[in-house]
Amino acid sequence: MNLSLTLLAIMLIVFVLQLVFPAITNTFVFVPDYAFSEPWRFFTSMFLHDGFLHILFNGYALFMFGSMLERRVSKKDFLTIFFVGGLMAGLFYYLTVFSPWPPLCEAPDGGVWACPALGASGAVYAILGACAMLLPEMVVYLWFFPVKMRYAWIIWMLIEIVGAVSPGTGIANAAHLGGLIFGLIYGWYLSKKEQAFYQPTWETRDTTWEQA
Repeated sequence: MNLSLTLLAIMLIVFVLQLVFPAITNTFVFVPDYAFSEPWRFFTSMFLHDGFLHILFNGYALFMFGSMLERRVSKKDFLTIFFVGGLMAGLFYYLTVFSPWPPLCEAPDGGVWACPALGASGAVYAILGACAMLLPEMVVYLWFFPVKMRYAWIIWMLIEIVGAVSPGTGIANAAHLGGLIFGLIYGWYLSKKEQAFYQPTWETRDTTWEQA
């Protein structure tokens, strides 16, 4: 089973439901003010999107990079990268509420509160981070220029850091940053695990290899 396609299918179904029943978005979007009174929003907001372009870009990245990552890691590791990366994205975004550059929007009561956030971008950035560690020679195109993944993640990180300290962008850059950082760390962990598996110590090697 292709997990990337399954997750994408779920997102598309949820997006259609959002269009038919707009109340779904308000009920399950991540709202920083409700972070701990309604913690499930950290999870449910990953499957919501704000418009066709939003789900188009996230869906395309999930399909392209997720499918490649699936061929390299176990299903358990892939789901860990996606979901924990998405949760870390929500947590990083929540922390911006306490920063000097909080993302502020008009609240339903007419006041001001931290802007709600939604989308799978954080989880997708976690996949990108893992790909950078596990598939460092893979080439992506940034502004039409070919860049290896071992360098692309640095560019993405710098962009998201600048965006996170620039209020009013309308983009949850801190969420992207949280997902990317988790993906990099988990991908590094998996790469070291692979190296340990394929490079046995002298004590564990079959001595017949040396005698052949």
